[in-house]
This record gives sequence, C-alpha cells and structure tokens, in this order.
Amino acid sequence: MKIKILFPTIILLSFVWASCSSKEKQKTDDFIPVKVMELKKENLNRVINVSGIFTTNDETYLSFKTGGIVKSIFVNEGDKIKKGQLLAVLELNEIEAQVSQAKSGYEKALRDFNRVQNLYKDSVATLAQMEDAKTGLNIATEQLTIAKYNLNHSEIRATDNGFVLKKFVSEGQLVNSGMPVFQTNGAVNSDWVLKTGISDQDWAIVKIGDKAIVKSDVDSSKNIEAVVLRKSEGVDPYTGTFSVELKLKDNSTGKIASGLFGKAKILPKDDLQIWKLPYQAILDGDGNTGFVFATNDLKVCNKTKVNILALEKDSVYISSGLDDYKYLIVSGSAYLNDNSNIKVDKQ
Repeated sequence: MKIKILFPTIILLSFVWASCSSKEKQKTDDFIPVKVMELKKENLNRVINVSGIFTTNDETYLSFKTGGIVKSIFVNEGDKIKKGQLLAVLELNEIEAQVSQAKSGYEKALRDFNRVQNLYKDSVATLAQMEDAKTGLNIATEQLTIAKYNLNHSEIRATDNGFVLKKFVSEGQLVNSGMPVFQTNGAVNSDWVLKTGISDQDWAIVKIGDKAIVKSDVDSSKNIEAVVLRKSEGVDPYTGTFSVELKLKDNSTGKIASGLFGKAKILPKDDLQIWKLPYQAILDGDGNTGFVFATNDLKVCNKTKVNILALEKDSVYISSGLDDYKYLIVSGSAYLNDNSNIKVDKQ
C-alpha cells in the first residue's frame, strides 16, 4: 500500500522538476548574446572637397530699353571695356521720328495753352478751357520726355570697367525691350569667387570665414587661398544642393576666367562632434540614414535611426541619433528586434 502511494508521488515530483527546468532553460534562451562597445563622441576635423565655376559678384546683363534693329556692335566676347564705353546702338530712324512727333505735339500744346491763357485773361475763355489746355500741355511734355529718354537708351554703354563675357545678338538682328545683348563683369576691380554646391550635411558644417584652398583646371599646380564668402539659405531646386561661394584672396592670377571650372578644399575651423562606429554595426542603410541597435542598461536593446555623415573602409561616421544611448551593439544584431532581451558577451 505504501509503495503504491509513493510511486505516483515520485512521478509527480519528477514532472514538476522537469517542468521547472524546462521553463528555466526557456527563460535563459530568451536572452540573445551580443557584444557591445561604449559610445563616445570624437572630434572630426573634416576636409570638404567641392567643385564649381569661377565668376564675380557683379556679373550683369545689359540690354536696350526699347526694341528695334541692332545697327552696330562695337565689342566682342573677351574684350576689356571701360565704364561709359559705347558697346552697341540701335537703328535710330524710328526712334528719332517718335522724338520729332512728340516734340511737334509739345509745341502745339504749348501754343494752345498760351492762346487760351490770353483769352482767359480777357474773359473770353472759361476756367475749364484754360485747365484743359494746361492738362494737354502737361501730357505733351511727358510724352516728349519719354521719347527723349528712349532715344538716349537706344544705345548700350558699359556700367563699369571689366570684360565682355558673352554677346547674345548680332548686327541687323531685331531685339525686344529688355532682351539681353551682353553679359559683362567687373573682373578688373571685383573679387573672383568660386561658386560651388554642397550637401546639406556639409552645409551645416561650413561657416562664413572658413578657409579654403582653390585650384583652377588651367593651372592645377597653383594653390589659391580663399575664404567662405556666403552660403545659401535654401536648396537649389535644380541641383538639390546648397550654394557656397569661396572668395579668392589673390586676384592677381591671370589664369582665371568667368565660367572656368575649379576645385577646392574647404577647411572648417570648428571640429565636428561625431561617433565613429564599426561598419558591421549599421543595418538597413539607405543614403544618408541607417539603423543600429543600442542599449543603456545592457539588458534590453532598441533599434534607432542614425544619420550617416561619411563612410570609410571599416568605419562609419554618425552625426546624430545616438545621444540617448551609452552602448552600441556591434555583434549579434542580425538576431535582434526592437526591445529584444540581450546578454552581453564579455569575451
């Protein structure tokens, strides 16, 4: 009888022990072994390589105020010009006829006003008639002024010392009012700049006044010192980049021309605070972003998005996304999900 009672009891205890062992083993298996590294920011003194086009800040398009047929062009592309120099004129027959017509209209209006004014003094003309004559004289005066102004602006003169960069029309060609005829600059007196485009991440690093080293394609052996003159506040919708202008310190070089291609290295004066991570720690990289697993308590991991600044052979530079974490998981990430339980392998 005692044996019959004891035997089921032993079986029951064995089952309970096996069940507890299984649960304990299952609980242990829920922790995924990983390796971690402590997250620390580093100073990155980065050189930004850019390319662009040489130009000056005073490039301008010159045009006729009125439309007409181009009579004469006195300069060619590349010519050096002086302020006030005559560059081109229109056929003046039509414009001179308009001036003559306006002048005749003014003289008639003046005679009419004088006659009505005398009649008003003799009480023959009314006040309304005299005011109408005065209004007619004012209108004729303005028309003559406009006609003379158009005559004076039927020629193009240089607005400053510089060079003719482009000529858009030829003699005998019909042009409309405001149509570009020349593109000029003041390279004789103005500073040369290299206009470049940079990414949004580089734009955030570059500051006004940062130094740069510039080279032209014509003379790549010569380094020209430059500084960051200005940076755009918006992205170019056509290129998707931000604009940065580098002002050359040496304008005496004779091997720079507007439109010439150049390269530069921008040297930001402020070091950038970044994280340098092993390449294998990055998951699901897409352009300038990626994901990593990080943790604070070494027990639970979190999948977090990071911004990638640059890539090297074995390392990735991260500019943001890890401020809230102390440790990065560098091994075992392939088996993890967000909020997975982890066990740190100390080997």
